[in-house]
Amino acid sequence: MHFQLTQDQRALRDGTRELLAGRFGRDRLRAAVGDQALDRARWRELGAAGFFALRLPEEAGGVGLGLPEAVLVLEEAGRALLPGPLVACQLLAGAVDGVASGEKIVGLCEGEREPVLWEHPADCDELILVEGGAGRSAHGSGGAQGRTGSAYRSATDRVACAPFASVDPLTPLARVTDLPRTEPLALEVPRLRREAALLTAAQQLGSAARTVEMAVRHAREREQFGAPVGSFQAVKHLCAQMLVRAEMARSAVYAAAVTESALDVTAAKLLADEAAVANARDCLQVHGGMGFTWEADVHLHLKRAWLRAARWEVAREAEELLAAGLIA
Repeated sequence: MHFQLTQDQRALRDGTRELLAGRFGRDRLRAAVGDQALDRARWRELGAAGFFALRLPEEAGGVGLGLPEAVLVLEEAGRALLPGPLVACQLLAGAVDGVASGEKIVGLCEGEREPVLWEHPADCDELILVEGGAGRSAHGSGGAQGRTGSAYRSATDRVACAPFASVDPLTPLARVTDLPRTEPLALEVPRLRREAALLTAAQQLGSAARTVEMAVRHAREREQFGAPVGSFQAVKHLCAQMLVRAEMARSAVYAAAVTESALDVTAAKLLADEAAVANARDCLQVHGGMGFTWEADVHLHLKRAWLRAARWEVAREAEELLAAGLIA
């Protein structure tokens, strides 16, 4: 299925890409590898540009756009490897004061998944924990708490956590050992989970598309035996397979953004995870040993893809949900 973007959607996508390449480009990415702390000034710039308030109504100070536009913006963030709890702040901009403007940074984690991981713990002002509202219950079975889920907010100094090694040098992690469930937050948890999975899939899509570009460019420029390596059949096949994966994921992600169906989102997350991880691996293959060095961003895309694939409907959960949906 092919989706034709509107003129406004193309302008949003292109403007986001220009913003991220200019103010949040490769130089800033290199600096972030050495210093994992988020740049608060640039985070506020994202807020001023409407990055987090994208779906808030205009009367509430937002941009008034929808989920398809949020997917396009998060796709570009994934393409640029933009660090930070972007999905959490996008989803919670209307629920926690200061998030929409970029003045406050919030984290979001799943309470029933072990270990309970918290991204960028040193940068967050609050942590939101969600429990329930996932799996089969999202499709109509299970008890009332399972269907609706619960959400709790807490100041970061009240959260007990322990260090946790992260595969991604741009995404520091902590393992939450205790969070007081004393301040409930009124959120539609099944919907939040669904949108978190979709926006994470959008980031994976952006990464998958970017690694296709990187592989093709290197294959054209790198020469062996007096010819570009892209002229070799094995490299051609790798690049073609990468493009197919990325476009299949794009169709699934864009379709899910329109339908907002739980099963469509699950399929989109599964395909986008596969595309991001497999494309980064194939991109490394095209680059050879150079892809593992700090001079290239290829390994950063692979590490980020691994991390995202473990969040918001991992592969085994997605496969079970899709199978149950087909049987039903």
